[in-house]
Amino acid sequence: MGKTSLLDLEPGRAFLMCNEVIARAAVHAGVGIYAGYPGSPTVEILESMLEMASGAGFSAEISTNEKVALETAAGAAMAGVRAMVSMKSVGLNVASDTFFSLGYTGVEAGLVLVVADDPHAHSSQSEQDGRPYAPAALVPMLEPSGPADAWDVVLAAFETSERFRVPVIVRTVTRVNHQSGVVEVRRVVPGRRAKVHWPHGPARFVTVGASARAFHKAALERTEEVRRSFEASPLNTVERRGSRVGVIASASCGGHAREALRITGGEASLLTLATAWPMPENLVAEFLSGLDRVVVVEELSPFLEDMVIRVAGRENLSVEIAGKHSGHFSPALEYNADIVADALARVLRIPAPVEPARAAETAAVAAEGLPSRPPTFCPGCPHRASINILRTALRGIPHVVSSDIGCYSMAPLEPLVWGDSVLAMGASAGVACGLARVLEEKVVAIIGDSTFFHAGMPAVANAAYHGIDFVLVLLDNGVTAMTGQQLHPGTPEEQQPPGSRRIAPEEVLRALGAGSVTIVDPYDRKSALPLVRQVLAGSGFRAIVFRRGCALHSDRNKRRRGERIPVSEVSREACRSFLTCIRDFACPAISLDAEGKAAISPDLCDGCLECAALCPNSAIAHRKEASE
Repeated sequence: MGKTSLLDLEPGRAFLMCNEVIARAAVHAGVGIYAGYPGSPTVEILESMLEMASGAGFSAEISTNEKVALETAAGAAMAGVRAMVSMKSVGLNVASDTFFSLGYTGVEAGLVLVVADDPHAHSSQSEQDGRPYAPAALVPMLEPSGPADAWDVVLAAFETSERFRVPVIVRTVTRVNHQSGVVEVRRVVPGRRAKVHWPHGPARFVTVGASARAFHKAALERTEEVRRSFEASPLNTVERRGSRVGVIASASCGGHAREALRITGGEASLLTLATAWPMPENLVAEFLSGLDRVVVVEELSPFLEDMVIRVAGRENLSVEIAGKHSGHFSPALEYNADIVADALARVLRIPAPVEPARAAETAAVAAEGLPSRPPTFCPGCPHRASINILRTALRGIPHVVSSDIGCYSMAPLEPLVWGDSVLAMGASAGVACGLARVLEEKVVAIIGDSTFFHAGMPAVANAAYHGIDFVLVLLDNGVTAMTGQQLHPGTPEEQQPPGSRRIAPEEVLRALGAGSVTIVDPYDRKSALPLVRQVLAGSGFRAIVFRRGCALHSDRNKRRRGERIPVSEVSREACRSFLTCIRDFACPAISLDAEGKAAISPDLCDGCLECAALCPNSAIAHRKEASE
């Protein structure tokens, strides 16, 4: 999009990321409330909605977690106002309690949940397949294949939601969310969304006892109505090619299958399903009739394949089904056209294309001898300094570290390799509650500020209530850094948007019952280290808050204010090549020069001087002339 606002687009053709298409389509559909929590690969939906909210006259917020986001959107939809929420698949785990109840109660206005899976776990702790949530909750699910059909899918989701008074999932995957293309956009009419009156009598959305049983029966009947409507949905496409082999695909795999047929030169009919659940079984049965073999192409679990197998069995069709159960595809990682082409070649009994294999072999040879490049902290990241202080304070003390989801979850990776568990948002303190009860070692739990507000507080209350002996380390950099520096309740007051007030994490910790809360600055190593050692030597549930702003966010703000960012340099005369700055700090701005001495890249350096605090020869200082 560059610097062009999404609201400035005139009707016509525009080059957009699919996440931007989803956001603009929702605004075009008249969404009155949007709520979300930042999580890749859906971040651009959240940021686009925040960008457009004021100009288009709707409300948008970053909620404290996905459950709160869904409940916020649900409240609006119950009252008769269209609403949307976005999250990644593991976020639906957090929101699932509310989600399942909404599948029973339904809604009045359109409620759309954009839920993104992450095959290959590019930025997630698992390759979770979120599709089974739809049948479990009796909630319809649609799947766009990219920017070209995302607009129509989002509009159809709102229409389906309102027609059947049920939430609708728009399920995406990373390669769909981040795919870009030229799409047709329609005009968004700015205007304030007027408030409404509550249109219901008491207990309309109360699902307990007898009402729950009635809701369930109605939800089952509603699902059959949705299935019948999906049979004729224009979102599903059939391409007949006169072959007795067919391909059924969903999401990004539709494009992969189409490209795979071009690569192999094979002939096969193609059914691309956008109505993922309930599946239009009559349409599938009609497609299967007359085929000898069908290939089901979908990433992750055999969700679609199992339904196709059931339809073929019900209709007594003697069609050979190739997919994950047959071993043609893996239920792990993401697919591409080459992977699909290889499977299609085996089914079609034609030679597999040789170019992909040659390209893979060439790439493997080229990669030999290249250094490993694991994810790492940014130059100047305060988490690097905080972790170094913690490791120094714990030196010689047997300990176990329960960590959490955030930038600091890179600490267990090379080169630091420090940390023993990372499970889910907010799990560090809960896991520590169990570890501390059974281990001889000292237990330390690490959590970030945004994660603390997202899901960490219940476990903190549990630890304080039961007086469990461990140290909670809260790394407070002021933003949700890993997903793009979004704001949260603990962001400094001067950066908060109008109408929001800061909630200080230390005040929450004290209110929840922490025995002590110690605040330190990781850039002030000399003062921080003895305080950290003192807290570690104590007992009971206590907390340390390491407070220093995210380097990327701080540098961006400095540049906006016209401030120059200092750069550090190594004195070649003073450097004795102890290399503490490299070995113990592992900052990507520091490397070895041809003479084996430390050298700092001015293009990467943030000027934090934490490496200087580690240098035994005082060989590192700011350059006399600051550099941007």
